Amino acid sequence: MVEIIFQSKMDAMRFYNHLLKCVNKLECENILLFEDRNIVKILNGSFIDNVFETIKNAFYEFITVIKRDDWFCDILKNQYYYEDQEEQQQILEIIYSILEDQREDFKGLLKETSEEPKIKEAIEQIFQDNVSFSFDSLLKFRLRPYLQLLESYVEISIDEYKMEQEYQMFVQMLRDFLANREPKMDVLHILFDEEITFYNEHLVEMKRGELTKLIDRKLLFNHPVYVDSASIAPLLSIAPNSIFIYTKNADEPLVRTIKNIFEERVSIHSYDALRGTKKWASDTNSSENHA
Repeated sequence: MVEIIFQSKMDAMRFYNHLLKCVNKLECENILLFEDRNIVKILNGSFIDNVFETIKNAFYEFITVIKRDDWFCDILKNQYYYEDQEEQQQILEIIYSILEDQREDFKGLLKETSEEPKIKEAIEQIFQDNVSFSFDSLLKFRLRPYLQLLESYVEISIDEYKMEQEYQMFVQMLRDFLANREPKMDVLHILFDEEITFYNEHLVEMKRGELTKLIDRKLLFNHPVYVDSASIAPLLSIAPNSIFIYTKNADEPLVRTIKNIFEERVSIHSYDALRGTKKWASDTNSSENHA
């Protein structure tokens, strides 16, 4: 028999209900819930081996999935004072993206060793010993490294959340600047390569000196830290109605920033599309000259 004592009635019921979902109806008779004492009792002597493994896996899932989200929220609220649910949810989404290996840039900042085998070892020993134990004691003495790992996920995600907030403020500030500007050109083409190259509406390259003359000095004076003088500053100063971007990587940060600032004015095209656009412009100009 294994008896698990929870601190709260809710946790006892959540684990009990999770167990019932994992085993068939006949085996449910050997899983007991004592609501008044917050206890889940498992009469494991009655189970065949594969069902016993299912129960251990269910306990592992309870720790690493169901309770994990509770702990993330507790860390956010009690250690970092994020009490607003919307803010918590935004940070949780960043955490989930890290957990799902979507964020390659964070892998080097996290512990390389996984705590999962240690959790499984602790569960294995508990069920072998057939003991009565406190879930909170298990966390405190056996699973503390796992909770510390969760804390590191939260810490990194909060840093990312703050940077994202600053980025959004930066984008909005530049949108406000753009809203009051008259366009100096109708169309601008930009090629992203090793360097950024600007072309006017006739697909004629605009040299750096020409772009520099067009930059609004107030923009650099008021926002010197945020504005890139080689790309963002000329674009904001020219404020074109349409921006055609040609790139091999539509997800690179600067392309994303330009799209976020200029929104519907921007259209993204493949790197090679500029060649066809240039040919079309050349043929059009040639036809007009002959006419």
